[in-house]
Amino acid sequence: MHRYLFDHVKPERDENDREQYRLNWWRFAEPRPRLRAAISGLRRYIVTSETATERFFKFIPSAGRLVDGSVIAIASDDPYVLGVVSSTAHTVWALRAGGRMGSGDDPRYQNETCFDPFPFPPSVPELEQRIRIAARKLDRLRRKVLARHSDLTLTALYTTLARMRDAKGGVLDPKYRSIAERGEVSLIRHYHQQIDEAVAEAYGWPRDLEHEEMLVRLVALNDERAEEERAGQIRWVRPSFQAKSLRKKPAQVVLQLRRGTKAKKVERDWPSALPEQVVAVASVVARSAKPLAPKDVARAFKGKRASTVAPVLDALAGMGMVRKLEDGRYAA
Repeated sequence: MHRYLFDHVKPERDENDREQYRLNWWRFAEPRPRLRAAISGLRRYIVTSETATERFFKFIPSAGRLVDGSVIAIASDDPYVLGVVSSTAHTVWALRAGGRMGSGDDPRYQNETCFDPFPFPPSVPELEQRIRIAARKLDRLRRKVLARHSDLTLTALYTTLARMRDAKGGVLDPKYRSIAERGEVSLIRHYHQQIDEAVAEAYGWPRDLEHEEMLVRLVALNDERAEEERAGQIRWVRPSFQAKSLRKKPAQVVLQLRRGTKAKKVERDWPSALPEQVVAVASVVARSAKPLAPKDVARAFKGKRASTVAPVLDALAGMGMVRKLEDGRYAA
């Protein structure tokens, strides 16, 4: 066994970026004390696959179970959190933030980019309870379906749900029609719609918001939350654990500049695709405390001129995402 590991595992581990994997190359994985501490006292927590064509989240029991590196854990047993991460808003965010991975170019989910910076809706107790109730019903229904039909999986249910959405009321082929009927996929869809409606209301959005506009608003809200954290106001998802574990260190690192020195301006790379350009430009306008001219927005991007960003600003104004003032400047 040792010889096999030395010949087949060690060469790969020698190239690994993580020091623990290089030094302890014979071990399957390194210990996860942070996860153990986070789920301590919880009877269940939320998981999702790192890579998945159809993104879904579920509860698993915490007793005797610790996920491996291919599964992402969210240390919460609250159906409200399950509901928010199961919403279209979070899915849209995660698809853009997580990137893609593998030969199938499957969407990738990472806590550091998809969950941690995601701006949860403002706290509205009535809406939180609506999300919690719908998520609890969704969780119970899925578990009931899988217990009743041993050949069904969550992946099959959500692949079928995606087919139903694409069909827009059309006819499914026999395979997916069978899964939809036995798996009660229409009811699963209904609970997701309830979650989406409550989440949109919590954000103060219309229910029929386009995905790209959702992303623009989430990026702007993320910037607002970052400013709040710099001012010491942190909106914990799980206050009893997070506030205690992070009490001795700030949520964000702030560099102290010497008196008389100026902060170095940070310029972004200009995105190559139009949707990313729209998000990036809208984010610059949303973060500004005053209206901006196209040349002001262009300064936020490496080597870009006003003529490059002006069409994007006009498009945002046409969609109602920014306001174009009489003097030619733009405001959120």
